[in-house]
Amino acid sequence: MADDNSSAQKTADLKQYRRCPGEKHDITVPICKGRQRRSYPKCMVCLHRTIADTSAQPGKSKEEVDIFKSYDIRGIYPNELNEEKAQKIGFATIDFLKQVRGSVKNIVVGRDMRVSSPSLADALIKGITNAGANVIDIGLVSTEVTYFSVGYYKYDGSIMVTASHNPAEYNGFKICREQAVPISLDTGLSKIAHLAKQTHIASRKCGNIVKKDVLQDYKNHILNFVQDIKPLHVVVDAGNGMAGKTIPLVFEGLPCKLTMLYPELDGTFPNHQPDPLVVENIKELQLTVQKAGADLGVAFDGDADRCVFVDEKGQVLSNDLITALIAKKFLSMEPKATIIYDLRSSRIVREEIAAAGGIPYRERVGHSHIKATMRERNGVFGGELSGHYYFRDNYYADSGFIALIEVLNILSERDDKFSNILAPLRRYYSTGEINFEVADKDEKIKKLSERFANGRVDYLDGITVEYDDWWFNVRKSNTQPLLRLNLEAKTKEIMESNMKEVIRTIKSKS
Repeated sequence: MADDNSSAQKTADLKQYRRCPGEKHDITVPICKGRQRRSYPKCMVCLHRTIADTSAQPGKSKEEVDIFKSYDIRGIYPNELNEEKAQKIGFATIDFLKQVRGSVKNIVVGRDMRVSSPSLADALIKGITNAGANVIDIGLVSTEVTYFSVGYYKYDGSIMVTASHNPAEYNGFKICREQAVPISLDTGLSKIAHLAKQTHIASRKCGNIVKKDVLQDYKNHILNFVQDIKPLHVVVDAGNGMAGKTIPLVFEGLPCKLTMLYPELDGTFPNHQPDPLVVENIKELQLTVQKAGADLGVAFDGDADRCVFVDEKGQVLSNDLITALIAKKFLSMEPKATIIYDLRSSRIVREEIAAAGGIPYRERVGHSHIKATMRERNGVFGGELSGHYYFRDNYYADSGFIALIEVLNILSERDDKFSNILAPLRRYYSTGEINFEVADKDEKIKKLSERFANGRVDYLDGITVEYDDWWFNVRKSNTQPLLRLNLEAKTKEIMESNMKEVIRTIKSKS
């Protein structure tokens, strides 16, 4: 009888179907379980995952997995990431690109101002040239300059040496293919990690190193987005990051008055951490805007590919409101265009896009997902709650500088205070992102799905539950034992009452 039951269960399993988050086709339970055994990347955000996460993929040690994140490579220097690993990663990246492209000729390498960046860049370049590819060394640049260089000059890929918004002891690499297509864990980083472990550096036909100044071409490209900007007063907090080099270049010749905070390149970040999403890091920006009577302020992260705005009152502006604002601008020029936004964004984004005649498209969090969907749907613009803004005419890549130019275009055209322009968009109440340390993230998401089963539930990225007057998303951190909650409602009272219930469910020990 036991054998019969076992056979019946197997048959039942075969008749069941599941779907990976974000995919269009169903798979059987055996295929699902097989993917789990292989640590298929999307298993990390799926309720069906039952096989314990070992934090390792075939052929990779735990240490190597730790530095190979979902969207880039990042670790503490020199304990987790050092020159030896950088050289192997450079070599392995060329091997990977040759496997998918057939041949690789020119790779762009840029670096930020971190103390460890010059030596890591040198080691990386050595690995790339030993693998037979040429390096176009563009030196000290913002990350988005590497995206521009790959697209504009039609190179085969790029690697940016940076740890973005992380503290000074970190460093890492952001890797792209041709046309600035990002390489993430599920599109090649895991393969590069595997190749790097097996790599024994042996010089082939050695590639050349060509130093190239791309900044004038880059500036001309950015200025293509300028319309009729008025003499606005802008305060920029570069945070000792790469915006300190790039912003003065971009603004040279524009009619704006520019006030810079911490423009000196200093990878030790002596004034504040290079993460503008942390309110503590932009307090001086807020005060400076108020005292100077400036029209707006903007803070960039360490590698200057994302930014956070404050209005003339010094109020921090939610990035999804900026997405809605810029989206309307693009739709006024290209009606019925598609706009991509991440699923944590306020409902206001979807509503404003639809009201302006555009097509709103909701996507998972992460630049690789946003960029892929923009290419697939020919999206003219995209925005994330994290302060990344994407532009079709920027090789579908993110650019904090173009986002700033577009905001200046809007302020100039509307000829009104920033706070007044955004006031009609403040129709909802949001908790902002709240983090919870959770040992079993999957179990908590399962409990949320049970507790809020009467809502409209989807699993595009973590769990999203929607009701007519409120909604929430809870997703797993890719790098930490955290669940991240975003909740929004029509009134403050509805927000607060439902926030308490969601938090109670997350913290429940039962």
